[in-house]
Amino acid sequence: MTSDAGLGAMIRTWRDRLPPSAAALPVGRSRRAVGLRREELADLAGVSVDYLVRLEQGRATTPSAPVVASLARALQLSTAERDHLYRLAGLAAPADDSISDHIPPGVHRVLTRLGDAAVAVFAADWQLVWWNRGWAALLGDPGAQPPRLRNFARDRFPVDDTPPSLARWPVTEDDTGATDAAVVSDLRRATGRFPHDTRLAELIRVLRTNQRFAELWATGTVAAHREDHKTIEHPSVGPVTVDCDVLSDDDLKIVIMTAAPGSEDETKLRLAAIAGHHETLR
Repeated sequence: MTSDAGLGAMIRTWRDRLPPSAAALPVGRSRRAVGLRREELADLAGVSVDYLVRLEQGRATTPSAPVVASLARALQLSTAERDHLYRLAGLAAPADDSISDHIPPGVHRVLTRLGDAAVAVFAADWQLVWWNRGWAALLGDPGAQPPRLRNFARDRFPVDDTPPSLARWPVTEDDTGATDAAVVSDLRRATGRFPHDTRLAELIRVLRTNQRFAELWATGTVAAHREDHKTIEHPSVGPVTVDCDVLSDDDLKIVIMTAAPGSEDETKLRLAAIAGHHETLR
């Protein structure tokens, strides 16, 4: 393979072509890099800068599948480019009948233009794969938790003493029972779309040890989770009530939290974003 076509070279090429604005990053006048800086890509992909440097320099050549998936999302690769990245890493590209964590570039662009909304993207098995600064400011940054624990269904139906990973402070809903049932029925729907996915099968196996999940699973209901109303007990601004809408297809779920225009909750949502930004700068 030529030196400009290997794993490291392609990561550098894709990093250089992605403008910071596409990743909702600020562009300063003193900026010389046209694309993303290494530290920016490392932060977006959840890897260390040192490891990214070793990948780009060819000193690391066998990244794990989760790392490749994270890089593909951060670089906003097309499906063909994502599959090429997997092959360069010596891995099999995700099969069509497997759950994908990939976010298409066009969807990425839309997500970065949603302003003050708190937004997160989940895979078909409710595995968190992306979130914006608004989400981290409102609910707490999930990046502090190991990736395997960033699953909404695991949070709702705990099977051990592991604390919730997707919210650092209390969250209540108008109808907890309805939300529980919606999540379970949505997972049932996912098993029809991805009957041979091992990650989904293992998740269901684990969750069925939770009595509440097992009872809801036994009903056999199939549906999708669409909307909800939540109140977040934010430590800096107090309780914030938001509308929670889920835009879903068979592969991804985009969860958007917003407050009614002109309401006190909308003001609190903006203040939470400011508080979260200051916390990040510390």
